[in-house]
Order: sequence, then structure tokens, then C-alpha cells
Amino acid sequence: MSNEKIQNIGFFQKYLTIWVALCMVIGVLIGKFLPGIPAFLNQFEYAEVSIPVAILIWVMIYPMMMKVDFQSIKNVGKNPKGLYITWIVNWLVKPFTMYAIASFFLYVVFRNFITPDLAREYLAGAVLLGAAPCTAMVFVWSHLTNGNPAYTVVQVATNDIIILIAFVPIVKFLLGVSNVSVPWDTLILSVVLFVVIPLAGGILTRVSITKRKGEKYFENQFLPKFDNATTIGLLLTLILLFAFQGEVFINNPLHIVLIAIPLIIQTFLIFFIAYFASKALKLTHDIAAPAGMIGASNFFELAVAVAISLFGMESPAALATVVGVLVEVPVMLTLVKIANSTKHWFDKSKTSEFRKEVPSEALPEEE
Repeated sequence: MSNEKIQNIGFFQKYLTIWVALCMVIGVLIGKFLPGIPAFLNQFEYAEVSIPVAILIWVMIYPMMMKVDFQSIKNVGKNPKGLYITWIVNWLVKPFTMYAIASFFLYVVFRNFITPDLAREYLAGAVLLGAAPCTAMVFVWSHLTNGNPAYTVVQVATNDIIILIAFVPIVKFLLGVSNVSVPWDTLILSVVLFVVIPLAGGILTRVSITKRKGEKYFENQFLPKFDNATTIGLLLTLILLFAFQGEVFINNPLHIVLIAIPLIIQTFLIFFIAYFASKALKLTHDIAAPAGMIGASNFFELAVAVAISLFGMESPAALATVVGVLVEVPVMLTLVKIANSTKHWFDKSKTSEFRKEVPSEALPEEE
């Protein structure tokens, strides 16, 4: 992967793993030496939802929702094979392989290092990651693999709609299998707070700004103003989370590694399932690469938000979702390199029909 392509990732996103590690250190130090700060913030709750954390989560998710152009869904019927792969892998394969792999490692391989109660809560965090496939960051991974931008937009838009329908029942089912009791109303409230509201806000903002000033202004001038908001919101949330999790982290640093292992294995597995399925269906590389990336990466902002809402800032489940954030960027950059080095596996003589049929002015600006 060239340096030029790496530079296309924003400054914060490029070094996200380093920032997450720094947030761990800062949060743990605050929890250890300034415990009054998390205790003070803990007073501001409504219906067991931390108001400061809810605000930070909206700061994370809202800018991403503005990036999704739902008008692109009208092009779903053009070359739908790549979409079928995305939908099947994301919703019929990924949540269940995540559950199986995480269960095997947490309950069997690592049983001498993790108690059954901790394993159950770590598994709950892994389930939340597995049931929340990527949205905004997939635009970055698609761009780095020369993915078809129009097709990626459709993949993300349809994926966000499916999240509204499938996320709650899948999470409820898998957590039930894991003997983790989560009331339906709590889970639905979490999705309403952290998906429906920011999604509706993002759509309204996009429609309003586009009508008044045009799509080019929205894409090239308005959206860039929010480029770092998502990452800053995420990092501040992590600082708070580790301020509450300080003692857990100090007492069990090995657990971070143990949680990361099944998450990394799952990421590679899902990527290759989608990638090889695309090759088997004779899709072009510019569709196969983003199809693999969207399943491999996670909507970790949503997973962190729901984990905190369901189990609390101090929960092992929330810690597990944060480990997902920690490993996301280096693992995904590795997969980008693999995708770019295997282009010769695909027929270079073919051009994506979707790319040809979508007018050039409909394509989003590359990030």
C-alpha cells in the first residue's frame, strides 16, 4: 500500500490504535488518582443512561449518518450480486461466527485465565461487535482498495436500514443463548437512542443542506467540518470508560490480549468468506474488496454505545467492545494490503456494470 493512499486516512483515523492506547492510559490514571471525576459524571443519568456518555456517542455517530446517501438505494437492482454477499455475510454469517469463535476461545481455550462469569460478559461485548457491521469507515477501506464508490454507498445505505430491523433480534437471541438477560425494551431503547435518532438527524441534515446549497457544497465543504468529530467523541468516551474500568484493567491486563485474539480471527475469517464468494461469483475486484471490508470491520461506535447502555461503563462487556476499537485499524489495514496484492485473482478485463450505469455526477467525492 502506497504512502499516498495511507495519507488519505484522516490524521486521527490513521493513528486510531495509538489514540485508543493513550485513552486507556489517561482513563486509568484518572480512575486511579482522580476518582472524583467519574463519580461526579456518574450523577448525571436518566433511565440508567449516562447523559455525558450519550452526548459523546451522538457526537460520534451523527457525522457518520450524514455521509450516507439513501437516494443511492434506487440503484440496488443494478448488479445486485455484491449486495447479496454483503447482506448474507453481515447478517446470516458474521454474528453467528463471532459467537462461535468467541465462545470457543473464552470458554475453552482461555478457561484457565478467565472465569465463566467474565467470559460470559466478554462474549456479550463480542456479540455486540459481531451484530454491528461497519458503516462510515468502510468508505475509507473501499477507497484504499480502489473500490467502486457508488457501490460502496449502496452497500452502506442498505446495511443501515437492515441494522434497524435485524440488530435487536439477533443480539437478543445470541445474548439469550449466552445466558445474558437483556430486556427487550432496554435493547430497543439503545437502538432508538444510538441508531434511529442520529440516523434521522443525519438524513434531515443532508436533505436540508443539499436543498439549500447543493450536493457539491454538502460533500466538499459541509461534511469536512465534521471529519474529526466522530473520532474525538469516541476517544473522549473511551477515556471515561477506562476511568470507570481502571481497576479492572490494572488487575487484568492480559485479558485485553485474550479478548483481541478471537476478534482478530473473526475479522480475517469474515473478510475471506465475502472475498472468495465474490471471486466465485465472478465479481470485479472493485466490488469484491468493499464487500469483504464492510463485513470484516465493525460499527464499533454502536457496539460501544449499546454495551454501555445495556451493561454500564464499568462492565466487562463494554471493555470487550473497546478492544474491538483497539484492533480495528491495524487489522483492517492488513486486509487492505491483502486485497490490493490479490487483484490479479479477478478478471481485469471486466468493468463493474454498476460503475458504468451510475452517472459520474452521482458518485460521492473520494475521501
